[in-house]
Amino acid sequence: MLSIIIVSFNTCNILRECLKALFDNSPGGGLEVFVVDNDSRDGSANMVQEEFPVVNLLANDKNLGFAAANNQAFREATGKYIILLNPDAFVKPHAVEKAVAFMDQNSGCGICGGRLESPDGSLDPSARRFPTWLSKFFTLTGISSRFPASPFFNRHDFGGFAHDRPIEVDWVPGTFTILRKDMLSQIGYFDERFYIYYEETDLCLRAKKAGWKIYFTPEPEVIHIGGASSQTRKDESYDPNASQVQSFRMRSEWLYYRKNEGLLQVMANAGIEMGWHLLRLVVNFLPGRSYAREKRAYSASTVRVIIKSLRDTKWGSISPAVPW
Repeated sequence: MLSIIIVSFNTCNILRECLKALFDNSPGGGLEVFVVDNDSRDGSANMVQEEFPVVNLLANDKNLGFAAANNQAFREATGKYIILLNPDAFVKPHAVEKAVAFMDQNSGCGICGGRLESPDGSLDPSARRFPTWLSKFFTLTGISSRFPASPFFNRHDFGGFAHDRPIEVDWVPGTFTILRKDMLSQIGYFDERFYIYYEETDLCLRAKKAGWKIYFTPEPEVIHIGGASSQTRKDESYDPNASQVQSFRMRSEWLYYRKNEGLLQVMANAGIEMGWHLLRLVVNFLPGRSYAREKRAYSASTVRVIIKSLRDTKWGSISPAVPW
């Protein structure tokens, strides 16, 4: 038996396509599918009930977040392996079988991610190293995007790695991830203090500390749109060139660093991000700068979000009440 978990929030149409791709491109027998709906207001739960009656629907009356919703299904899943699949991720033919085959062949692997591609066919980096203050600096300043093939400047995303062979990594995105049920029984489920973001990073870190290996393998291929659920939050601002809700990302980041590396790392990473935006704020008062007003407004807004997220989490020591 193989269990597949999809957490849904206001993604009805995309979720429908995700489920169609899953059932069309996966083996028919021995598949246990869960959809955990986090209080969607777009008819997602009804659509699943009516169009995919074979799916086990867990409908929540409030948005519990990604970690807690997955944990609901973890507790009910009976498969030897569990695949986490985002509703905006569409598996290609045989992706599920190839993921299972990799796990069968690598008994020391607790978590494995597949190759993610954007709808245009371009690579969505799927192999990651644990975050550090240095990788944050390179990302914020644009150095990593300027030198994407550099194994130093783009170390976080394994710069220069063609994603063409299996490789041991620090963590893999939860977009399409296969996990060993025995590993979860040993180390526990997602830490529900992470409402969204960093929960998979934290889980991979715990797995590695317990002696399990984390792998990326290119054979299971998945098309990923990115940010489908997050972008339904019209009341929040987003990180540039990303699909993450800015305040949620910061809250989870401070929680991750405080839990795993201590207060000094919270201060270092928050300080780098705040310092960068204060510098941009000053620089964009200089004459001749393109879109200076917009850049100043964004930097000022980001500084306010940093301060508020630190207050909300008491410098990473507590998680605000859900829903965020």
